[in-house]
Amino acid sequence: MVRASARAAKQHQADLRRRERELARAIRLSDQQAKTEARIALQDARATERERKAQEKAERQEYLLDRQAEAEELTVDSEQRVEELQTILAATLAVDDRIDFSSLLIREKFPPYYLPADLKNPIQAPSRDKFMALVAPRTLLEKTLGMKKRHERDLAEAQRKYEAAAKSYESAAAVRKAELERHQKEYEADKAAFELKVAQRKAEVDELEASYRAGDPETVTLYLDMVLDRSIYPEGFPDVHRVAYIPESRQAVVELDLPNPDIVPAVVEYKYVRTRDEIDEKPRKPADIAKLYREVVAQTALRTVHELFESDQANHLDLCVFNGFIHRVNPSTGRDERVCLISVRAQKPDFNQINLARVEPAQCLRNLGAQVSPRPEEAIAVKPVIEFDMADPRFIEQQDVLEGLDQRPNLMDLAPTEFEALVSNLFAKMGLDTKQTRASRDGGVDAVAFDTRPVLGGKVVIQAKRYRNTVGVSAVRDLYGTMLNEGASKGILVATSSYGSDAYKFSEGKPMELIDGGGLLYLLCRRLGSRRGS
Repeated sequence: MVRASARAAKQHQADLRRRERELARAIRLSDQQAKTEARIALQDARATERERKAQEKAERQEYLLDRQAEAEELTVDSEQRVEELQTILAATLAVDDRIDFSSLLIREKFPPYYLPADLKNPIQAPSRDKFMALVAPRTLLEKTLGMKKRHERDLAEAQRKYEAAAKSYESAAAVRKAELERHQKEYEADKAAFELKVAQRKAEVDELEASYRAGDPETVTLYLDMVLDRSIYPEGFPDVHRVAYIPESRQAVVELDLPNPDIVPAVVEYKYVRTRDEIDEKPRKPADIAKLYREVVAQTALRTVHELFESDQANHLDLCVFNGFIHRVNPSTGRDERVCLISVRAQKPDFNQINLARVEPAQCLRNLGAQVSPRPEEAIAVKPVIEFDMADPRFIEQQDVLEGLDQRPNLMDLAPTEFEALVSNLFAKMGLDTKQTRASRDGGVDAVAFDTRPVLGGKVVIQAKRYRNTVGVSAVRDLYGTMLNEGASKGILVATSSYGSDAYKFSEGKPMELIDGGGLLYLLCRRLGSRRGS
């Protein structure tokens, strides 16, 4: 028993040591697995971190590239806008500004007739034979016994179904026929309306072309207005203009709104700075902005004159006057104002000799005798060669308005002495110190006036021509000779009619102003209106 007990104790101790070894081994294996799992987890975390950092780096790089591209796009956009402004004149030289009257016609063809999907397939009429074929034939037993009732009953039922189907077909066919007729009538009505519209448009265009070629002033004005409407300028240009046509002097007068100096991009270059994550702007120099804006003003004037002369396919124009204005808020008064920056009168033969593709616009305008603002970027105004209202036919057509204002008679009905007094009083009302002289033998009036303004003032010779016909160059030469003899600083020729192109050409570059009948009426009505207001 003692020996058995000792063996049992030894076995127990052996079992304990075995279990301890197994537990230690299990612990060692567990620690090793845990370490392995931890190592794998750490490797995965490090890989994920590397991927995250790589992703962040890629995203950062992509962001930097996007910002760099944004800066480059802004720079390219600025350069393109500048290029558009620098090529305002060149852009129109490749365009034929004449309006093809046939382009105003309706060129579309009326679509061919078509059937709606639900009417395309015709309805099939029912077949009696098909209905009867569905009736089962008499069986051998029925034939042997002479039984007919079932077969006759089936035949009668088939006949009834056929008749119902035929009736339904007739109703559906009638509805389809009505729909076809309605659709056809609608198509024919729409086609007739379209053809009438095409014919009306053709008649209108033919009438417009005939009226234009005949030289109707309103139609010529409309045609010139259409020419300017088709002229496409860079973005930011105001699309506002007015056109008048004076048939007596074959002269077009245009007023066009010019863009303000902010049309010139204020930034030369955009550059992305990584350290600050900002896009820096390199401003354009004020002198460069002013220079480019002066080019815009000059090119716009030459472009407009070119477009009107080139489009003159019926040869109605000898002269073209362009007045360019801007609208702005006066910084010293805070009031809205309209400032004339450029005014030029061009003779068609002389202008057509100019190679606009090679000229320097500002110098070309100086050669044409244009009045150009010395600093258009500062809105320094110039005096228009001719006020638009002096040339607007809607104003000139109201020539008999003088009869209704203070019962004043028609200008041509005035006696020479009355006409002399009228002209002298007009310029006196305008601020000149006038002294009437003897009437000339041709019925006009000569007057000497003095502009009392310091520096700008001086002696002014005024001569009037109460003519019904066009005033030629000889009258302008006479006035110029009188200016030289009198030592005058300026000469003004007032006429009740219009001037020829040779008269305007002679006056170019000389301190002379030619006022035609429309301009005289404008000045008189404005003075009368101001007098009434006072």
